[in-house]
Amino acid sequence: MTERATQRPAGFKKPDYWSDAPAPKPDAAKPEKDPDGLSPTRYGDWVKDGIAIDF
Repeated sequence: MTERATQRPAGFKKPDYWSDAPAPKPDAAKPEKDPDGLSPTRYGDWVKDGIAIDF
């Protein structure tokens, strides 16, 4: 097994756009009202004219 590098190679200079700040926490999910009934993202199917359409 190859050992994992724990330090950057000598001479490495991080780009100016890199930040040491931690990534921001995502916003909480907001429930959306589904005007046609069940949400396909929750159940996996769209129902159109009585036919289930699965992507």
